Amino acid sequence: MKFLVLVAAAGLLAAPRAMAEGTLAGTGGASPAQVTIPSYWDPRRRSERVDLTRVPQIRFLTEDDFPPYNFAGPDGRPVGFNIDIARAICEELGVPCTIQVRRFDLLTESLDRNAGDAVIASLAITPDIRRRFEVSDRYLETPARFLMRSDTRLTEATPEALAGRSIATVQGTAHEAYITQFFPQSARRTYPDVETARRALLERDVDVLFADGVASGFWLSGEASAGCCRFLGGAFTESRYFGEGLAIVMRRGNEPLRRAVNHALQRIWEKGTYAELYLKAFPAGIY
Repeated sequence: MKFLVLVAAAGLLAAPRAMAEGTLAGTGGASPAQVTIPSYWDPRRRSERVDLTRVPQIRFLTEDDFPPYNFAGPDGRPVGFNIDIARAICEELGVPCTIQVRRFDLLTESLDRNAGDAVIASLAITPDIRRRFEVSDRYLETPARFLMRSDTRLTEATPEALAGRSIATVQGTAHEAYITQFFPQSARRTYPDVETARRALLERDVDVLFADGVASGFWLSGEASAGCCRFLGGAFTESRYFGEGLAIVMRRGNEPLRRAVNHALQRIWEKGTYAELYLKAFPAGIY
């Protein structure tokens, strides 16, 4: 079933609190450790001039089966990080918007058919996407992270620190390729899926696990991990392995909309709204 959600141009979000750049204390059940707020915008950059006469409305397309990015809420309507970003863009620009739910595999086709103006559904920036569509500034990366058991005596996630240690990865992934390339002195262990790799970490069959940082963060804070583990070191964001990040995608040639979206993204970051939405979706952080 598809839902059409009318998004008002004002009053969508509470007034954002003033937030410092860098890190903020964790909320929503996160540990007292500092949570890094990502920044993809240069504070010295001037926003592009926006001609809103050429952007009378925005019809966003998304899907509803990829939490915490976009999923069906209790009433069946779409919610999640992507939906919040779309609403914040509409409020910043002061234009009416709709959010339509489609199957993920039909999103770009629907965009091509002019059934919507922009897709916001955690689409990764790829050469093919750049060739076919207008692409916004990235608004999130999907970094890789190391996980270890909480009682493991490791303090760094470097090739030297992990030499001789066993590292679990999922077979055929960018994470496996990265470990193979840059951690040659470690004992590499591959598993058919991430659940099996996590079990190996839980049962002490491996020393550390290298996997997607977003999914790992939710696993660490959920019941399935039984409080066993924590992140080791920081985030790995090499684009050659883990991509350029996520972007909003529009039809080729819709330059006014691309400029407007980029302007709004920078403004909601400058105002602190982005930080609030990030912490709402990722209270434990992913970096």
